[in-house]
Amino acid sequence: MQRRIVDVQEVFDAHPLSKYQKIVIVLCFLVAALDGFDTAAVGFIAPMLKTEWGVSPVELAPLFAAGLFGLMTGAFIFGPLSDRIGRKPVLLVTTVFFGLATCASTFATDIEMLTAMRFITGLGLGGAMPASVTVTAEISPQARRATLVTMMFCGFTIGSAAAGLAASHIMAVWGWQGLLALGGVLPLLHFLLLWALLPESPRYLARHGAAPDRIAALLKRLVPAANLEQTEFAVPVRAPGSPVRQLFGRGLAMGTILIWVTFFMSLLVFYLLSSWLPLLITSAGFSMGSASAMGAMLAMGGTIGAIVIGRMMDAFEPHKVLAGAYIVASLFVVILGHAVTVPWLLVVAIFGAGFGVAGAQVGINALAAGYYPTESRGTGVSWAHAVGRTGSILGSVTGGVLLSLGWDLSTVFAVAALSALVAALAMLAKAPRSTRTAVQSSPSRAE
Repeated sequence: MQRRIVDVQEVFDAHPLSKYQKIVIVLCFLVAALDGFDTAAVGFIAPMLKTEWGVSPVELAPLFAAGLFGLMTGAFIFGPLSDRIGRKPVLLVTTVFFGLATCASTFATDIEMLTAMRFITGLGLGGAMPASVTVTAEISPQARRATLVTMMFCGFTIGSAAAGLAASHIMAVWGWQGLLALGGVLPLLHFLLLWALLPESPRYLARHGAAPDRIAALLKRLVPAANLEQTEFAVPVRAPGSPVRQLFGRGLAMGTILIWVTFFMSLLVFYLLSSWLPLLITSAGFSMGSASAMGAMLAMGGTIGAIVIGRMMDAFEPHKVLAGAYIVASLFVVILGHAVTVPWLLVVAIFGAGFGVAGAQVGINALAAGYYPTESRGTGVSWAHAVGRTGSILGSVTGGVLLSLGWDLSTVFAVAALSALVAALAMLAKAPRSTRTAVQSSPSRAE
Protein backbone atom coordinates (compact mmCIF):
# COMPACT_ATOMS: atom_id res chain seq x y z
CA MET A 1 0.00 0.00 0.00
CA GLN A 2 1.32 3.40 -0.95
CA ARG A 3 2.12 5.72 1.96
CA ARG A 4 0.41 9.10 2.26
CA ILE A 5 2.56 12.23 2.44
CA VAL A 6 1.38 14.44 5.30
CA ASP A 7 2.63 17.74 6.67
CA VAL A 8 3.00 17.63 10.46
CA GLN A 9 1.31 21.01 10.86
CA GLU A 10 -1.75 19.75 9.00
CA VAL A 11 -2.21 17.06 11.64
CA PHE A 12 -2.35 19.68 14.40
CA ASP A 13 -4.60 21.95 12.34
CA ALA A 14 -7.16 19.22 11.64
CA HIS A 15 -7.88 18.23 15.24
CA PRO A 16 -8.87 19.92 18.51
CA LEU A 17 -6.25 20.43 21.19
CA SER A 18 -5.60 17.16 23.03
CA LYS A 19 -4.92 16.56 26.71
CA TYR A 20 -1.24 15.87 26.02
CA GLN A 21 -0.85 19.05 23.98
CA LYS A 22 -2.29 20.97 26.92
CA ILE A 23 0.18 19.26 29.26
CA VAL A 24 3.09 20.31 27.05
CA ILE A 25 1.84 23.90 26.96
CA VAL A 26 1.52 23.88 30.77
CA LEU A 27 5.10 22.60 31.08
CA CYS A 28 6.28 25.50 28.92
CA PHE A 29 4.03 27.87 30.90
CA LEU A 30 5.83 26.83 34.09
CA VAL A 31 9.24 27.50 32.51
CA ALA A 32 8.02 30.99 31.66
CA ALA A 33 6.72 31.43 35.22
CA LEU A 34 10.09 30.47 36.67
CA ASP A 35 11.77 32.98 34.35
CA GLY A 36 9.34 35.70 35.45
CA PHE A 37 9.86 34.88 39.12
CA ASP A 38 13.63 35.09 38.80
CA THR A 39 13.55 38.33 36.79
CA ALA A 40 11.23 40.11 39.22
CA ALA A 41 12.94 38.75 42.33
CA VAL A 42 16.06 40.81 41.68
CA GLY A 43 14.03 44.00 41.63
CA PHE A 44 12.33 43.09 44.89
CA ILE A 45 15.55 42.24 46.74
CA ALA A 46 17.18 45.51 45.61
CA PRO A 47 15.86 47.64 48.51
CA MET A 48 17.10 45.05 51.03
CA LEU A 49 20.51 44.87 49.34
CA LYS A 50 20.67 48.65 49.45
CA THR A 51 20.14 48.57 53.22
CA GLU A 52 22.17 45.46 54.05
CA TRP A 53 25.21 46.15 51.90
CA GLY A 54 24.94 49.94 51.73
CA VAL A 55 24.94 50.03 47.92
CA SER A 56 23.64 52.97 45.88
CA PRO A 57 21.25 52.81 42.90
CA VAL A 58 24.23 53.27 40.58
CA GLU A 59 25.96 50.25 42.21
CA LEU A 60 22.78 48.20 41.81
CA ALA A 61 22.61 48.90 38.07
CA PRO A 62 25.37 46.35 37.18
CA LEU A 63 23.44 43.72 39.15
CA PHE A 64 20.41 44.16 36.91
CA ALA A 65 22.55 44.45 33.79
CA ALA A 66 24.62 41.32 34.52
CA GLY A 67 21.58 39.06 34.51
CA LEU A 68 20.39 40.65 31.29
CA PHE A 69 23.79 40.25 29.65
CA GLY A 70 23.58 36.58 30.59
CA LEU A 71 20.09 36.35 29.10
CA MET A 72 21.29 37.95 25.89
CA THR A 73 24.33 35.68 25.63
CA GLY A 74 22.30 32.57 26.42
CA ALA A 75 19.73 33.43 23.76
CA PHE A 76 22.43 33.94 21.13
CA ILE A 77 24.01 30.57 22.01
CA PHE A 78 21.07 28.27 22.65
CA GLY A 79 18.77 29.44 19.85
CA PRO A 80 20.89 28.08 16.98
CA LEU A 81 21.71 25.06 19.15
CA SER A 82 18.01 24.20 19.47
CA ASP A 83 17.74 24.25 15.67
CA ARG A 84 20.63 21.78 15.48
CA ILE A 85 20.19 19.32 18.38
CA GLY A 86 16.51 19.73 19.24
CA ARG A 87 14.14 21.70 21.45
CA LYS A 88 13.95 19.25 24.37
CA PRO A 89 17.70 18.87 25.07
CA VAL A 90 18.15 22.64 25.12
CA LEU A 91 15.16 23.16 27.42
CA LEU A 92 16.37 20.48 29.84
CA VAL A 93 19.94 21.79 30.01
CA THR A 94 18.99 25.45 30.38
CA THR A 95 16.36 24.79 33.06
CA VAL A 96 18.65 22.81 35.35
CA PHE A 97 21.46 25.29 34.67
CA PHE A 98 19.58 28.39 35.81
CA GLY A 99 18.14 26.51 38.79
CA LEU A 100 21.59 25.55 40.07
CA ALA A 101 22.99 29.02 39.41
CA THR A 102 20.14 30.72 41.30
CA CYS A 103 20.69 28.43 44.29
CA ALA A 104 24.39 29.27 44.21
CA SER A 105 23.52 32.99 44.23
CA THR A 106 22.24 32.69 47.79
CA PHE A 107 25.85 32.27 48.98
CA ALA A 108 26.97 35.65 47.61
CA THR A 109 28.66 37.82 50.23
CA ASP A 110 28.89 41.10 48.33
CA ILE A 111 27.41 42.91 45.34
CA GLU A 112 30.26 41.89 43.03
CA MET A 113 29.81 38.18 43.70
CA LEU A 114 26.04 38.38 43.33
CA THR A 115 26.46 40.30 40.06
CA ALA A 116 28.70 37.54 38.67
CA MET A 117 26.19 34.87 39.68
CA ARG A 118 23.37 36.79 38.03
CA PHE A 119 25.25 36.67 34.72
CA ILE A 120 25.67 32.89 35.02
CA THR A 121 22.00 32.47 35.90
CA GLY A 122 21.04 34.56 32.87
CA LEU A 123 22.84 32.17 30.52
CA GLY A 124 20.36 29.42 31.34
CA LEU A 125 17.33 31.67 31.38
CA GLY A 126 18.31 33.10 28.00
CA GLY A 127 17.96 29.71 26.38
CA ALA A 128 14.95 28.37 28.29
CA MET A 129 12.34 30.97 27.46
CA PRO A 130 12.77 31.04 23.64
CA ALA A 131 12.82 27.23 23.58
CA SER A 132 9.49 27.19 25.43
CA VAL A 133 7.99 29.62 22.92
CA THR A 134 9.25 27.47 20.03
CA VAL A 135 7.89 24.22 21.46
CA THR A 136 4.47 25.76 22.11
CA ALA A 137 4.30 27.25 18.62
CA GLU A 138 5.26 23.98 16.97
CA ILE A 139 2.56 21.86 18.63
CA SER A 140 -0.24 24.43 18.22
CA PRO A 141 -2.86 24.64 15.45
CA GLN A 142 -2.10 27.67 13.31
CA ALA A 143 -5.55 29.17 13.86
CA ARG A 144 -4.92 29.29 17.64
CA ARG A 145 -1.17 29.79 17.70
CA ALA A 146 -1.16 33.40 18.90
CA THR A 147 -3.66 32.67 21.66
CA LEU A 148 -1.82 29.57 22.88
CA VAL A 149 1.64 31.14 22.77
CA THR A 150 0.43 34.23 24.62
CA MET A 151 -1.34 32.09 27.22
CA MET A 152 1.86 30.09 27.69
CA PHE A 153 3.91 33.26 27.98
CA CYS A 154 1.50 34.52 30.66
CA GLY A 155 3.54 32.31 32.91
CA PHE A 156 6.20 35.04 32.86
CA THR A 157 3.89 37.72 34.18
CA ILE A 158 2.28 35.35 36.69
CA GLY A 159 5.74 34.35 37.89
CA SER A 160 6.62 38.02 38.24
CA ALA A 161 3.46 38.63 40.25
CA ALA A 162 4.23 35.60 42.44
CA ALA A 163 7.66 37.03 43.20
CA GLY A 164 6.06 40.29 44.28
CA LEU A 165 3.51 38.56 46.48
CA ALA A 166 6.12 36.25 48.01
CA ALA A 167 8.84 38.85 48.47
CA SER A 168 7.61 40.63 51.59
CA HIS A 169 6.65 37.40 53.38
CA ILE A 170 9.75 35.36 52.55
CA MET A 171 12.30 38.15 52.96
CA ALA A 172 10.83 39.13 56.32
CA VAL A 173 11.83 35.69 57.65
CA TRP A 174 14.70 34.44 55.50
CA GLY A 175 16.02 37.63 53.93
CA TRP A 176 16.80 38.13 50.26
CA GLN A 177 18.54 34.74 50.20
CA GLY A 178 15.23 33.03 50.89
CA LEU A 179 13.57 34.51 47.83
CA LEU A 180 16.46 33.47 45.57
CA ALA A 181 16.56 29.99 47.13
CA LEU A 182 12.91 29.47 46.24
CA GLY A 183 13.63 30.72 42.72
CA GLY A 184 16.42 28.14 42.41
CA VAL A 185 14.77 25.05 43.87
CA LEU A 186 11.62 25.31 41.77
CA PRO A 187 13.44 24.99 38.38
CA LEU A 188 15.28 21.90 39.63
CA LEU A 189 11.97 20.29 40.54
CA HIS A 190 10.48 21.31 37.20
CA PHE A 191 13.43 19.74 35.38
CA LEU A 192 12.15 16.34 36.52
CA LEU A 193 8.75 17.02 34.98
CA LEU A 194 10.32 18.18 31.71
CA TRP A 195 12.51 15.08 31.58
CA ALA A 196 9.54 12.78 32.07
CA LEU A 197 6.80 14.49 30.08
CA LEU A 198 8.18 16.88 27.46
CA PRO A 199 8.35 15.44 23.91
CA GLU A 200 10.62 16.57 21.14
CA SER A 201 8.92 18.77 18.58
CA PRO A 202 7.52 16.57 15.80
CA ARG A 203 8.02 19.42 13.34
CA TYR A 204 11.70 19.51 14.28
CA LEU A 205 11.93 15.73 13.82
CA ALA A 206 10.26 15.89 10.41
CA ARG A 207 12.53 18.73 9.33
CA HIS A 208 15.59 16.67 10.29
CA GLY A 209 14.44 13.51 8.55
CA ALA A 210 13.57 11.33 11.55
CA ALA A 211 12.02 7.93 10.88
CA PRO A 212 8.32 8.20 9.92
CA ASP A 213 7.35 5.61 12.52
CA ARG A 214 8.98 7.68 15.28
CA ILE A 215 7.19 10.84 14.19
CA ALA A 216 3.87 8.98 13.82
CA ALA A 217 4.18 7.50 17.32
CA LEU A 218 4.84 10.94 18.81
CA LEU A 219 2.00 12.56 16.86
CA LYS A 220 -0.34 9.78 17.98
CA ARG A 221 0.43 10.74 21.60
CA LEU A 222 -0.11 14.40 20.88
CA VAL A 223 -3.15 13.94 18.61
CA PRO A 224 -4.78 10.58 19.46
CA ALA A 225 -7.63 11.11 16.96
CA ALA A 226 -5.26 11.39 13.98
CA ASN A 227 -5.16 8.56 11.43
CA LEU A 228 -1.46 8.07 10.72
CA GLU A 229 -1.38 4.57 9.24
CA GLN A 230 0.85 4.20 6.18
CA THR A 231 1.97 7.80 6.54
CA GLU A 232 5.18 9.58 5.64
CA PHE A 233 5.87 13.16 6.59
CA ALA A 234 6.77 15.97 4.25
CA VAL A 235 10.34 17.21 4.51
CA PRO A 236 10.49 20.69 2.97
CA VAL A 237 13.56 21.76 1.05
CA ARG A 238 16.06 23.21 3.50
CA ALA A 239 17.15 26.77 2.92
CA PRO A 240 20.89 27.20 2.31
CA GLY A 241 23.17 28.53 5.04
CA SER A 242 23.13 28.50 8.81
CA PRO A 243 19.95 29.20 10.82
CA VAL A 244 21.28 32.70 11.53
CA ARG A 245 21.82 33.42 7.83
CA GLN A 246 18.32 32.14 7.08
CA LEU A 247 16.82 34.94 9.17
CA PHE A 248 17.79 37.32 6.38
CA GLY A 249 16.93 35.12 3.39
CA ARG A 250 13.70 34.18 1.59
CA GLY A 251 12.15 37.61 2.13
CA LEU A 252 12.62 37.57 5.91
CA ALA A 253 15.21 40.34 6.29
CA MET A 254 13.01 43.41 6.72
CA GLY A 255 10.58 41.58 8.98
CA THR A 256 13.48 40.34 11.10
CA ILE A 257 14.82 43.87 11.57
CA LEU A 258 11.41 45.28 12.52
CA ILE A 259 10.77 42.42 14.96
CA TRP A 260 14.16 43.13 16.53
CA VAL A 261 13.36 46.84 16.88
CA THR A 262 10.08 45.97 18.58
CA PHE A 263 11.69 43.50 20.96
CA PHE A 264 14.42 46.03 21.81
CA MET A 265 12.05 48.87 22.62
CA SER A 266 9.47 46.67 24.34
CA LEU A 267 11.96 45.08 26.72
CA LEU A 268 13.63 48.43 27.37
CA VAL A 269 10.33 49.75 28.72
CA PHE A 270 9.43 46.60 30.64
CA TYR A 271 12.77 46.23 32.39
CA LEU A 272 13.03 49.92 33.22
CA LEU A 273 9.70 49.57 34.99
CA SER A 274 10.18 46.15 36.60
CA SER A 275 13.76 46.78 37.76
CA TRP A 276 13.26 50.20 39.28
CA LEU A 277 9.58 50.44 40.14
CA PRO A 278 9.91 48.87 43.64
CA LEU A 279 12.79 51.19 44.51
CA LEU A 280 11.01 54.23 43.09
CA ILE A 281 7.82 53.43 45.01
CA THR A 282 9.66 52.97 48.32
CA SER A 283 11.59 56.19 47.69
CA ALA A 284 8.24 57.97 47.43
CA GLY A 285 7.44 56.94 51.02
CA PHE A 286 5.52 53.69 50.54
CA SER A 287 6.41 50.59 52.59
CA MET A 288 8.13 47.54 51.10
CA GLY A 289 4.85 45.64 51.41
CA SER A 290 3.01 48.34 49.47
CA ALA A 291 5.77 48.44 46.86
CA SER A 292 5.54 44.67 46.38
CA ALA A 293 1.76 44.77 46.01
CA MET A 294 1.88 47.71 43.59
CA GLY A 295 4.69 46.11 41.61
CA ALA A 296 2.63 42.95 41.26
CA MET A 297 0.01 45.00 39.40
CA LEU A 298 2.49 45.39 36.52
CA ALA A 299 2.58 41.63 36.09
CA MET A 300 -1.15 41.23 36.66
CA GLY A 301 -1.88 43.80 33.96
CA GLY A 302 0.53 41.98 31.66
CA THR A 303 -1.20 38.65 32.24
CA ILE A 304 -4.65 39.99 31.41
CA GLY A 305 -3.23 42.02 28.53
CA ALA A 306 -1.51 38.98 27.05
CA ILE A 307 -4.72 36.95 27.02
CA VAL A 308 -6.76 39.77 25.48
CA ILE A 309 -4.07 40.70 22.95
CA GLY A 310 -3.48 37.07 21.96
CA ARG A 311 -7.15 36.52 21.17
CA MET A 312 -7.28 39.79 19.25
CA MET A 313 -4.21 38.78 17.23
CA ASP A 314 -5.99 35.61 16.11
CA ALA A 315 -9.11 37.59 15.19
CA PHE A 316 -7.65 40.78 13.67
CA GLU A 317 -4.51 42.00 11.91
CA PRO A 318 -1.87 41.20 14.56
CA HIS A 319 0.60 44.00 13.80
CA LYS A 320 -2.07 46.66 14.26
CA VAL A 321 -3.24 44.99 17.47
CA LEU A 322 0.30 45.10 18.85
CA ALA A 323 0.81 48.70 17.72
CA GLY A 324 -2.37 49.72 19.52
CA ALA A 325 -1.24 47.97 22.69
CA TYR A 326 2.08 49.82 22.69
CA ILE A 327 0.29 53.14 22.22
CA VAL A 328 -1.96 52.36 25.20
CA ALA A 329 1.14 51.44 27.21
CA SER A 330 2.84 54.76 26.39
CA LEU A 331 -0.16 56.71 27.69
CA PHE A 332 -0.24 54.85 30.99
CA VAL A 333 3.53 55.15 31.44
CA VAL A 334 3.22 58.93 31.10
CA ILE A 335 0.45 58.92 33.71
CA LEU A 336 2.67 56.79 35.94
CA GLY A 337 5.26 59.54 36.06
CA HIS A 338 2.72 61.96 37.55
CA ALA A 339 0.79 59.61 39.85
CA VAL A 340 3.22 58.84 42.69
CA THR A 341 1.31 61.01 45.16
CA VAL A 342 -2.10 59.51 44.25
CA PRO A 343 -2.07 55.82 45.30
CA TRP A 344 -5.21 54.69 43.42
CA LEU A 345 -4.09 56.38 40.20
CA LEU A 346 -0.61 54.91 40.61
CA VAL A 347 -2.09 51.41 40.85
CA VAL A 348 -4.25 51.98 37.76
CA ALA A 349 -1.29 53.37 35.82
CA ILE A 350 0.94 50.42 36.76
CA PHE A 351 -1.79 47.97 35.73
CA GLY A 352 -2.37 49.81 32.44
CA ALA A 353 1.34 49.97 31.64
CA GLY A 354 1.61 46.23 32.29
CA PHE A 355 -1.47 45.52 30.17
CA GLY A 356 0.03 47.37 27.21
CA VAL A 357 3.77 46.73 27.29
CA ALA A 358 3.95 43.29 28.97
CA GLY A 359 0.87 42.08 27.12
CA ALA A 360 2.28 43.21 23.78
CA GLN A 361 5.68 41.71 24.61
CA VAL A 362 3.98 38.35 24.95
CA GLY A 363 2.18 38.94 21.68
CA ILE A 364 5.34 39.76 19.76
CA ASN A 365 6.72 36.36 20.81
CA ALA A 366 3.73 34.69 19.16
CA LEU A 367 4.23 36.77 16.04
CA ALA A 368 7.95 35.93 15.85
CA ALA A 369 7.29 32.21 16.36
CA GLY A 370 4.84 32.22 13.46
CA TYR A 371 7.07 34.30 11.19
CA TYR A 372 10.01 31.90 10.87
CA PRO A 373 10.10 28.41 9.30
CA THR A 374 10.88 25.36 11.44
CA GLU A 375 14.51 25.15 10.35
CA SER A 376 15.29 28.59 11.81
CA ARG A 377 12.43 29.14 14.26
CA GLY A 378 14.50 28.44 17.35
CA THR A 379 17.17 30.85 16.14
CA GLY A 380 14.62 33.47 15.06
CA VAL A 381 12.82 33.53 18.41
CA SER A 382 16.03 33.33 20.46
CA TRP A 383 17.88 36.01 18.55
CA ALA A 384 14.88 38.32 18.77
CA HIS A 385 15.01 37.74 22.51
CA ALA A 386 18.77 38.39 22.52
CA VAL A 387 18.40 41.68 20.68
CA GLY A 388 15.55 42.55 23.01
CA ARG A 389 17.79 41.86 25.98
CA THR A 390 20.09 44.63 24.84
CA GLY A 391 17.09 46.91 25.27
CA SER A 392 16.42 45.45 28.70
CA ILE A 393 20.03 46.10 29.69
CA LEU A 394 19.73 49.68 28.55
CA GLY A 395 16.43 50.06 30.39
CA SER A 396 17.87 48.74 33.65
CA VAL A 397 21.03 50.83 33.46
CA THR A 398 19.11 53.92 32.33
CA GLY A 399 17.02 53.82 35.48
CA GLY A 400 20.08 54.00 37.72
CA VAL A 401 21.82 56.65 35.65
CA LEU A 402 18.79 58.93 35.44
CA LEU A 403 18.14 58.61 39.15
CA SER A 404 21.76 59.46 39.93
CA LEU A 405 21.48 62.56 37.72
CA GLY A 406 18.52 63.75 39.73
CA TRP A 407 15.88 63.37 37.01
CA ASP A 408 12.32 63.42 38.28
CA LEU A 409 9.89 60.56 37.77
CA SER A 410 7.90 62.24 35.01
CA THR A 411 11.03 62.62 32.86
CA VAL A 412 12.22 59.06 33.49
CA PHE A 413 8.88 57.61 32.46
CA ALA A 414 8.64 59.92 29.44
CA VAL A 415 11.72 58.12 28.09
CA ALA A 416 9.95 54.80 28.57
CA ALA A 417 6.78 56.08 26.90
CA LEU A 418 8.74 57.24 23.86
CA SER A 419 10.29 53.78 23.50
CA ALA A 420 6.82 52.20 23.51
CA LEU A 421 5.78 54.49 20.68
CA VAL A 422 8.81 53.44 18.63
CA ALA A 423 7.75 49.80 19.10
CA ALA A 424 4.28 50.71 17.84
CA LEU A 425 5.75 52.35 14.73
CA ALA A 426 7.88 49.27 14.01
CA MET A 427 4.80 47.05 14.09
CA LEU A 428 2.89 49.39 11.79
CA ALA A 429 5.85 49.43 9.39
CA LYS A 430 5.84 45.62 9.23
CA ALA A 431 2.07 45.27 8.82
CA PRO A 432 1.84 45.92 5.03
CA ARG A 433 4.33 43.11 4.39
CA SER A 434 2.02 40.50 5.88
CA THR A 435 -1.47 39.24 5.24
CA ARG A 436 -4.44 39.54 7.53
CA THR A 437 -3.05 37.23 10.21
CA ALA A 438 0.69 37.16 10.01
CA VAL A 439 0.88 34.67 12.84
CA GLN A 440 -0.87 32.25 10.53
CA SER A 441 0.16 33.55 7.08
CA SER A 442 3.83 34.42 7.21
CA PRO A 443 6.99 33.34 5.41
CA SER A 444 6.90 30.20 7.55
CA ARG A 445 4.16 29.01 5.23
CA ALA A 446 6.88 28.47 2.68
CA GLU A 447 7.66 25.27 4.46
